[in-house]
Amino acid sequence: MKIDGTRTHDRATELILAYYAAFNRGDWDGMLVLLGDDVVHDLNQGPREIGREAFHAFLQRMQRSYREQLHDIVVLVSPDGARAAAEYVVHGEYLADDTGAGSNPGQALPHARGQKYVLAGGAFFEIRDGRIHRVTNYYNLEEWIAQVG
Repeated sequence: MKIDGTRTHDRATELILAYYAAFNRGDWDGMLVLLGDDVVHDLNQGPREIGREAFHAFLQRMQRSYREQLHDIVVLVSPDGARAAAEYVVHGEYLADDTGAGSNPGQALPHARGQKYVLAGGAFFEIRDGRIHRVTNYYNLEEWIAQVG
């Protein structure tokens, strides 16, 4: 199959790949432009945040506490392009204490000392009108804590 951008499935695949390319560049504005205004963000083992502004605040927390790159990204898209999933491997470094805001509020996380970690992650997406309208992220929090603790 040739991915030429003329099919909804192809455009959805390109959208998700562009989202992760922007993430890996640290291009938060590049990520935000791919989101719908009412984007729903389900944080790993945490709360649901709604809106592009809330997503921007999440990215700011991430930038302060973590340096991450995603490798081995695999994207799967429904034939109609309305749903997608991605699997990847996170290569990261824990830079500054994260109180758990946005990941699991109230849970005490280890103190940051520049610890490095590698763990599998994944996400589910809803896509409408050429934009991402839901991002649901998953990774094994206990595995992350075991690596940085």
